Amino acid sequence: MAAASPSVFLLMVNGQVESAQGLEEGISQITSKSQDVRRVLVWNFPIDVTFKSTNPYGWPQIVLSVYGPDVFGNDVVRGYGAVHVPFSPGRHKRTIPMFVPESTSKLQKFTSWFMGRRPEYTDPKVVAQGEGREVTRVRSQGFVTLLFNVVTKDMRKLGYDTGPVDTQGPSLP
Repeated sequence: MAAASPSVFLLMVNGQVESAQGLEEGISQITSKSQDVRRVLVWNFPIDVTFKSTNPYGWPQIVLSVYGPDVFGNDVVRGYGAVHVPFSPGRHKRTIPMFVPESTSKLQKFTSWFMGRRPEYTDPKVVAQGEGREVTRVRSQGFVTLLFNVVTKDMRKLGYDTGPVDTQGPSLP
């Protein structure tokens, strides 16, 4: 009896949001800068997700929003960033550039600092899509490193090329 051909593929991802360089502080998972010369924020925040789909349109992304206290103790945005989940099996390391929205005038900048309400996105989709973001003034704000371990199932059977074919078949006696 012939096996039925698959109608969906699976993408399993685990890994971690490892660390950040250049950000002042973050509270996604509470951390402080390391005491060594590098002065990095280390989170090692775990990622474990499985996707099931019939096509790769709208491929999943991980959107990061890092917040931290300002001088008045208010939680303010320290950086936004996004990265597409790798679709090829294996171990992947991605360094995501982070950015923060900026006020458009000196008066707005002073008022937002004084009131403790800095500019931020109300919808995280803005970071992922980029649509309409070209009119937003932003400033670079460090980098966040993510590690991914990716396992796929049935992508090749559905016609998606995700990397080299395993050329080492089972050894014959």
